[in-house]
Amino acid sequence: MAHYGMTCVFDGSIEEAEIKITDALKDVGFGILTRIDVAATLKKKIDVDRKPYIILGACNPKLANQGLQLEIELGLMLPCNVIIYENDEGQTIVSMIDPEAMVGMIDNPALQCLVNEAKPLLQQALDAIQ
Repeated sequence: MAHYGMTCVFDGSIEEAEIKITDALKDVGFGILTRIDVAATLKKKIDVDRKPYIILGACNPKLANQGLQLEIELGLMLPCNVIIYENDEGQTIVSMIDPEAMVGMIDNPALQCLVNEAKPLLQQALDAIQ
């Protein structure tokens, strides 16, 4: 498994996980800007059946603004993606981008201050649903 995300196993359904992580992110200052139902989209566009897979685009406006002031191209990495899916063992997985890995792809050390602020908040939201 990749090491660019922060992940937990959620004891409940995908629908319950989406509600819980949305609330937990809100509690730490992140809102959900986008929601993509990948399974429904693939079914509609190319008639492929797959297990449910949800992508949420989470954003903390204050941190996003600071980041864009430091690095205008940071928008390529925003919003912070959160995925919810069922693994092969039938467990509900909630995973979100690790800001450390995301910013590691950008040659701008000034962004580390945002990582230091964002990563603990995202981890706190993930911990809150376990």
